[in-house]
Order: sequence, then C-alpha cells, then structure tokens
Amino acid sequence: MTVILWLLIIAAFVVAFIGLIKPIIPSLPFLWIGFLIYQFGIHNGHLSWIFYVAMIVFTVFILLADFLMNKYFVNKFGGSKTSEWVALIGVIVGCFVFPPFGIIIIPFVAVFVVEMIQEPNFTKALSASFGSIVAFLASTVAQALIMVIMVIWFLLDALVF
Repeated sequence: MTVILWLLIIAAFVVAFIGLIKPIIPSLPFLWIGFLIYQFGIHNGHLSWIFYVAMIVFTVFILLADFLMNKYFVNKFGGSKTSEWVALIGVIVGCFVFPPFGIIIIPFVAVFVVEMIQEPNFTKALSASFGSIVAFLASTVAQALIMVIMVIWFLLDALVF
C-alpha cells in the first residue's frame, strides 16, 4: 500500500509541474495533495508544523508571483497603471480563454489595446505588451523554483528527518 501511495504522491507532484506550462491545471492543489497523501496515508504526524507553515508561506508567494510580476514588468516596460491592472486581469482570463496560450496572448493584446487607447504610440504600446510576456516567463520561473524548494523540503522532511 505504501508503494501505491508514494506513486500517487509522485504523480501529484508531476501534475503540479505540468501545471506550470499548462496553466489550466492548478499546480498548488496538486502539491498539497501530495503532502496530504503522505501525512494521512503514510506517516501521520511525521511532517512538522514548521514544514506546513513554510509551505503556506511558499504557497502565498506562488499565488502572488503572477500578479506582482505582471505589475512590475508592465510598469518597467513603460506601461501605465491601467495596463498593469489589465495585465493582471488578462492573466486570469487567459487561463480560461485559449489555454495554455491565452495566458500569454490575452494579457499581451489587452495591454496593447489599453496603451493604444490611452496614447496612440505603437512602439510604447508594443513595449508595454512585451512586458506582460516577460512577466509571465519570470513568474513561471519563480513558481518553478519555489515548487522545487517545496518538493525538496518535503522529501527531506519525509525521508531524512
């Protein structure tokens, strides 16, 4: 039975990482499913409260990564405050419209349109839109790094300590 549970944990982690490139798959719940399978199926009480507090903090970081990166990079590439918010909304809408490409295309197009409406400067609008693509790539890398840390911490806590 333990082998089956470990296979389920590994499958949950693999699906979580697939969610990074296929945003319609919710990565965080699958990571947590893996943790909880271990906690309640294999070794109740083995994972420490410090582990769970750290995982909650990392979860919050991951949730904020998309939003903060979009605001930062759209602004850095010359976008307006309105475009920052439009990029955030575009990421959310993009998860559901034309996945997985929608999460890149929708914010790009939305920021471009907003910038062109506010100030019809093609170069500036294109630059701000490019910021939304850089934001997506940066947030994906940040999320992947945090998820790797979470999985390594889990494995160390579960198998070593």
